[in-house]
Amino acid sequence: MATDFKSIPIIDIGPLLSKSDDPDMGSDPGVAQVVEQLDRACREAGFFYVKGHGVPDPLVKEVRSIARKFFHLPYEEKLKIKMTPEAGYRGYQRLGENITKGVPDLHEAIDCYTEIKPGRYGALGKPMEGPNQWPQYPPNYKELMEEYISLCSELSRKIMRGIGLALGGSPSEFEGDRAGEAFWVTRIIGYPGVPDANGDNKTDNDVGCGAHTDYGLVTLVNQDDDITALQVLQTVPSSFSSIESFIC
Repeated sequence: MATDFKSIPIIDIGPLLSKSDDPDMGSDPGVAQVVEQLDRACREAGFFYVKGHGVPDPLVKEVRSIARKFFHLPYEEKLKIKMTPEAGYRGYQRLGENITKGVPDLHEAIDCYTEIKPGRYGALGKPMEGPNQWPQYPPNYKELMEEYISLCSELSRKIMRGIGLALGGSPSEFEGDRAGEAFWVTRIIGYPGVPDANGDNKTDNDVGCGAHTDYGLVTLVNQDDDITALQVLQTVPSSFSSIESFIC
């Protein structure tokens, strides 16, 4: 049952990562301690800060930097990778195009997903087929993001191994035949904080992104150090929410 919490817990998952591919990881005392913290955080808050995650700090900061460089480009340049149905709903989403509970959000973004080959999931997967769209500028955007996404995908897999243990199952509970193939979604989001970032396109809403629950099993958030705008709603008994962790 959910309880009130006064702060988001900070979890050093280093011991979990060091044993994450050990078949007997569940019997390790260090792993058991991390699993206990994950269990408590997921039950009480649904959010937690992650330390000891293994993603290099220079890379984490460069991802933020290169994202800012892209969003500062002229609007016409950003539109070269515009999100469309023909592009598998991948690419640049302008200010106000993302809708949360019927209200346009005051943010712009680049969306990319697991690339799906034609026919992989039949008619159901057809709208999402195709490669990701990457901007030409900044010139090293694609290479940097692919490295970052690869590390974050592996980190998510290892966190879910700990959560599998926390739920009383095996580390591989969310892998293989039972859970199917992992599908990742990455949103690089810019919050311009001005009503005319799209030129003549304006929005009456002043909220970067409305209150929502993420889809999927786990979300990693790489947030600017000097921004404290993200709010976490305390959970309600008998309700469910996705698990979110913050890289720090």
